Amino acid sequence: MKKILLFAALLSGLSFTTADSGITKKEKKSAAKFLKETQNGVLDAIKGLSNNQLSFKPAPDKWSVEDCVKHIAATETGLWQLTEGTIKQPANTEKRADIKMSDEEVMKNIENRTTKVKTFAPFEPQNTPFKTLDDAINSFKENRGKLIEYVKHTDVDLRNHVATLPIGSFDCYQMILFIGAHSNRHMQQINEVKADPAFPKE
Repeated sequence: MKKILLFAALLSGLSFTTADSGITKKEKKSAAKFLKETQNGVLDAIKGLSNNQLSFKPAPDKWSVEDCVKHIAATETGLWQLTEGTIKQPANTEKRADIKMSDEEVMKNIENRTTKVKTFAPFEPQNTPFKTLDDAINSFKENRGKLIEYVKHTDVDLRNHVATLPIGSFDCYQMILFIGAHSNRHMQQINEVKADPAFPKE
């Protein structure tokens, strides 16, 4: 229940904090680039789709393109709020021993769709606050833009604030990479929907 509550405290918009030491210029540049690329990946994948295409589901229990975007936007907010909550707590350097993935492995493993993971209820498309696809897109673009600017300029000691998720522990720099990789994971899902033989032609 505690883990679920960490994720459920979401959807009130993003805010950003600063602290005293930080990550390298190279790390900032790399993360900002990754966040921008994965943002563009989602937006390019949905560009020009009709309402029929956006709402198409390969099966009754599968997500549509619109569902994927709503999930991405809601999770974007929730993951950052978890990350920011960790940053606001005192540094927990001792938790670094619990981290099992390198930065590269975070990006690779989170976006890898060979392992299926059921999301928490607040992040299921029907439970998000987004009434329309445009609402979800605008939220995603706004929050991703804020996050890109944040990682470019922050002086927060991201490496020594460690977040614990059901799937493992990550320092807060890795959590930012996690956010980008998560949207890339579902960009791939969008492309899988579009590749379905029954996907509408228009």
